[in-house]
Amino acid sequence: MEQSISVVEEVETKPEDLSGSLTPKKIVLELDKYIVGQNKAKKAVAIALRNRWRRQQLSDDLRDEVAPKNILMIGPTGVGKTEIARRLAKLSNSPFIKVEASKYTEVGYVGRDVESMVRDLVELSKGMVQEEQKLEVAQQARAAAKEKLLDLLLPPPPGFSINKENSGLDSLGQQHYQKTREKFEAYLKEGRFDDREVEIEIQDKQASHIDVMGTGMDDMNANIKDMLSNIMPKKTKRRKMKAPEAFKILVQEEAEKLLDQEKVVQCALERAQNNGIIFIDEVDKICGRQSTQGPDVSREGVQRDLLPIVEGASVNTRYGIIKTDHILFISAGAFHSAKPSDLIPEFQGRFPIRVELDSLTEQDFERILTEPDNALVKQYAELMKTEGLELSFSESAIKEIASMSAIVNERTENIGARRLQTIMEKLLEDISYEAPEMENQSIVLTAEDVRKKLSDIIEDEDLSRYIL
Repeated sequence: MEQSISVVEEVETKPEDLSGSLTPKKIVLELDKYIVGQNKAKKAVAIALRNRWRRQQLSDDLRDEVAPKNILMIGPTGVGKTEIARRLAKLSNSPFIKVEASKYTEVGYVGRDVESMVRDLVELSKGMVQEEQKLEVAQQARAAAKEKLLDLLLPPPPGFSINKENSGLDSLGQQHYQKTREKFEAYLKEGRFDDREVEIEIQDKQASHIDVMGTGMDDMNANIKDMLSNIMPKKTKRRKMKAPEAFKILVQEEAEKLLDQEKVVQCALERAQNNGIIFIDEVDKICGRQSTQGPDVSREGVQRDLLPIVEGASVNTRYGIIKTDHILFISAGAFHSAKPSDLIPEFQGRFPIRVELDSLTEQDFERILTEPDNALVKQYAELMKTEGLELSFSESAIKEIASMSAIVNERTENIGARRLQTIMEKLLEDISYEAPEMENQSIVLTAEDVRKKLSDIIEDEDLSRYIL
């Protein structure tokens, strides 16, 4: 409880805007911490992000004329296409969504229409702005929540008021209650009420299961649900919980009351418009088939629907109209059975920057296992440490794991770096199972251990297809 209550006086700050200090070289260095190789792709996205900052420095007239240069990433699965875009968004604190092109259908057909990706981006942007603005009012929210929690722990007597002139209590009663309340406040900070249960009334936020308009009408559906929720009384329920948990809920409730929702929506729309990143995966799946029967509705039609959004259009959302002119679109695809030139010419023209990502080699796998900040070897070692087990890998074991991953990718489906996870899971299966009984032990895996566990599966091609 001490941690949750005693920080009332601390000042929390929202994430720092680093866009001005992030030069292309610095962006690439940051991406290098998590992604091995693929320097051409890193360079392209770094320039695209820096151009956003450059655009913000221009005069208003010229700023509207400068559009982002959308990027088409070409490369097999598991080489880092999505991860590059996701890390870029996190680095720049930009709203980011990933969508699959194959999930959308042409207007007039059953399925999600392409404008829904823009609406999803706005929803995500609103959530980001809301969390940041909650940090700005955190100090006030915590102070108000602390007072409410004190009221629950020590209910005020009838007639009590903080203002002595308006209080129905005599001065002695007022002083006695105030002293007791101050004592309780000190106990809260010391954590003495951590195990005390209180009963609070909370709003029931369970989502409605009523689908008003059906598939493809997401935005209208949301608007009607909003209207119904405003008309109908809000459901509340009483719950008993420990004081620290109650404090967290009260802080959230108080923070929401302090938020200026109009400002939140305005900032969310502006951020989505100017800083949003939409990653369209599997774009090769919407390449039209070579056919004499005319255009393929489910493929070419989706491309044509995407054109105005990628080029710049106004999309109506539940929070207002958003322009897509300055949203950065990054599309990606493996292009195994199709070529980028199979996309309709107009769509190709909306993605002027093309980057080909390299297939991963055995040497790349070695680096992926050890170099990134979130390297798999480090992850598994930390997971086992929670059980009191020290797990480490010899250099020869790393090389053997990388070699086996490359072999399986070559013989079966090439799934890139994702193969490392399947290999590691199979390798550590027994250790993970026995770990709770291996406290205070140390294990160093060698190449021999790796071969002993995996060589039979690797050699049997049919078996490796199913297990790895």
